[in-house]
Amino acid sequence: MNSTFRILAGAALLSSATLTAVPAFADGEVNIYSYRQPYLIEPLLDAFTKETGIKTNVVFAAEGLGERIAAEGANSPADVLLTVDIGRLDGAKQLGISQPVVSEIVNANVPAEFRDPEGHWIGLTNRARVIYASKERVDQDSITYEELADPKWKGRLCTRSGQHVYTVGLVASMVAHHGAEETEKWLEGVRDNLARKPAGNDRAQVKAIFAGECDIALGNTYYMGLMQTNEKEPEQQTWADSVRILFPNTDDRGSHVNVAGVILTKNAPNQDNAVKLIEFLSSDEAQQIYAETNHEYPVKPGVAVSERVASWGEFKKDTLSLADIAKNRKTASELIDEVGFDDGPAS
Repeated sequence: MNSTFRILAGAALLSSATLTAVPAFADGEVNIYSYRQPYLIEPLLDAFTKETGIKTNVVFAAEGLGERIAAEGANSPADVLLTVDIGRLDGAKQLGISQPVVSEIVNANVPAEFRDPEGHWIGLTNRARVIYASKERVDQDSITYEELADPKWKGRLCTRSGQHVYTVGLVASMVAHHGAEETEKWLEGVRDNLARKPAGNDRAQVKAIFAGECDIALGNTYYMGLMQTNEKEPEQQTWADSVRILFPNTDDRGSHVNVAGVILTKNAPNQDNAVKLIEFLSSDEAQQIYAETNHEYPVKPGVAVSERVASWGEFKKDTLSLADIAKNRKTASELIDEVGFDDGPAS
């Protein structure tokens, strides 16, 4: 293994007064703070080191890395931050810890809708926010996000918290397409169709369908792949086998997509190496590794999805830019609270 990993608990990370940096780094290295789990990125980093000779050092934590970089200021050893969701990517920009990535290679590899207009974040893979549907209790083969508010789904829908970044992203896309007033009415309808108060992660929603607690649920595509291949917890394979994926809005604007991505830190001590890493992560080789390892969709046009992902069927992506989603996140979060989404059905 060519990468040095340090795994830190979020609480310890945030409570450390001086936020002690990882060990001193020499030339020929790049320092990565990552929300993405080590097993997901290790194959990518090993391939990068093999190709470039640049060593990678990784600090992993489930939360608080953006705040850590901000607190470390000019002394931060972090060169890049790897994260998921436009909320965290744009949040890093808003924290003032990023700088534009200036690279013709990245601009050629990553379509504009998956990049910050000013270059402060770069999307590396995407995933669709889809509907998991019970194979036994749901007959239809198509669905729309708008339909989730239809009373026919009353008591049949499960989802995670409305304030989770994945949900906020979807609601922000609805605001962008329909405006705040119509989105608020839609949220009220979706809330009243819930089978229970929002709870758990995306896998928990599939478990709830398997258990008969609900018939449909919102979730990200790649969780299906992670469950289908989970040999350590084979019960998850059973949950996954009870549902199928419906890609919403395939007959009109397409399904909502979000990203995993990267930022170049404002005070990157190894900036040239960091840009080389970002360029590599946007390359055909890295995009293919991402696709096979985490069941995600490459952002680089022409790179094939994995056989497993292909088996779920083709889908039409919503071309709404992630920058438009980002600017509507605040409104989306406020609407979610205003309708009491996480309190569950009002009637």
